[in-house]
Amino acid sequence: MWTEEVVSGLPAWRHIASGVLFRAVPSGTFHMGLSEAELEAVRAIERSGGVEDTLEPFFASAGDAQPVREVRIEPFLIARHPLTVAQVRHWLPEYEDDYADADSGTARLDEDLDDLLEALPFRLPSEAEWEYAARAGTTTLTFRSNRKPGEDQLLDDFGDEERTAAAENAFGLAGMGSANEICADVWIPGFTGAPADGRPRTGDGPRVVRGGAADLYPWQGCDEWLLLLAATRYEHTQFTAVRPVAPLPSHSAGTNGWRRSTDA
Repeated sequence: MWTEEVVSGLPAWRHIASGVLFRAVPSGTFHMGLSEAELEAVRAIERSGGVEDTLEPFFASAGDAQPVREVRIEPFLIARHPLTVAQVRHWLPEYEDDYADADSGTARLDEDLDDLLEALPFRLPSEAEWEYAARAGTTTLTFRSNRKPGEDQLLDDFGDEERTAAAENAFGLAGMGSANEICADVWIPGFTGAPADGRPRTGDGPRVVRGGAADLYPWQGCDEWLLLLAATRYEHTQFTAVRPVAPLPSHSAGTNGWRRSTDA
């Protein structure tokens, strides 16, 4: 059973049993990947003295997020933030987390990941869906700007509703880029031959991961802020967060297991 709500002024759909809150992402076309304009924005940050270390590895791996291409995304629901420890325990009651300080913190799964993915009634986002959701209609390094993101952009605990709401992008999604979030795609360097309709690339091997800046907090001066960029991608090797995706619901009250609520 689900309920339709209004949360921080935007529509939301809650999976009642687990408490996971979803936002609707509209259909649209966007340019996916690390653009030349974004690369120049990073170079501008470097020239201004706003980096602590060399950015050569970042520029050397830029091809992993290129070429930029146009992708069409159909509407879908995606969790407002990565699953918390408490939410994971709905499906895995014995789950323990060594990384979160509270049950409202982002769950990082390691050996429990496959068990969770098997138990979830939802799917993982394709990385095209993830990047589209993270950008929320923008073309800049992060949904906020082309400026260097700071530690204030990290959000790793969702127990404070006021702070969570303040961190949302235009789609009402919080914490995009903070935790390393696993996607449905198999890791393939670059986007040559990738689908233009938002489908994941499937196959054997490690999956794609997006984000991860909070996983290295407190930052050690190695330019961990680069993990907050909408286009940053790499292959999954260890623990990861999960931000599930669901089909867009019917908007007719009382159908398909959904009901309306006036609760904020």
